[in-house]
Amino acid sequence: MTAPLLSVRDLHVRAGGRLLLRGVTMQVDAGELVGVIGPNGAGKTTLLRAITGLAPRERGSVDLDGVAIEARGSRERAQSIAVVEQLPDAPPTMLVAELVMLGRFPHLGLLRRESARDAEIVHRAMSRAGCGGLAGRMIGTLSGGERRRAFIARALAQEPRLLLLDEPTAALDARAQAEIFEVARALAEGGAGVLVVIHDLTLAAAWCDRLVLLHEGAVIASGEPGAVITAEHLGAVYGPHVSVLAHPATGLPLVVPAASAEVRLPQARRA
Repeated sequence: MTAPLLSVRDLHVRAGGRLLLRGVTMQVDAGELVGVIGPNGAGKTTLLRAITGLAPRERGSVDLDGVAIEARGSRERAQSIAVVEQLPDAPPTMLVAELVMLGRFPHLGLLRRESARDAEIVHRAMSRAGCGGLAGRMIGTLSGGERRRAFIARALAQEPRLLLLDEPTAALDARAQAEIFEVARALAEGGAGVLVVIHDLTLAAAWCDRLVLLHEGAVIASGEPGAVITAEHLGAVYGPHVSVLAHPATGLPLVVPAASAEVRLPQARRA
């Protein structure tokens, strides 16, 4: 039986005397797009940090291709795992092409100069991320959506087996959100695994193969979107503040704010 690309078992993370993750177990298979959902403070970003080793584990294991992540050297981890943080940073005067070329560093090391193949990989990564026309622009001149695309292109240039995305569509319009998820879906269909933290539950249901619902550092539910985004599960996490409907065309869950007891209609429409 083939081992999952990423396997997290009984993960506990503590910081400042507070338990941030409590017995989290989940996995990502090659070719899969998995979403991590839950309210603020649920432990979503901490989970990503624990996978990469930035958040020390109190207990539990993280394996990549069946091998403990700590058994792999830092360069091997960088070649295999790419991360796009929620608020990534770079010098404002750095060109987009220079930023994306940094994604090749784990494969180049300190002494080797980039080759024509590296340049081609960078060019292809920018095209896939929809920022090919931004190569000569400085990071400081980009809009929020353009910045997000540039950092995703850097991650793609690493040619990772596993891509970790933390809120990649935050503050983007509907078209940009769809285009970002199209990139993530294409990477998964190419055989990589993608783990994405996302607040938008409807977007998560539309694009992810499976979802992991976190609350107070623990897994409340995991599985296909329709089995996770239910009134019962969301009620346990968000309380009576959201409602779950079925999309009229796809049947996938639509999550909307719950209506108040008295619907506030415009004065002219009240009888």
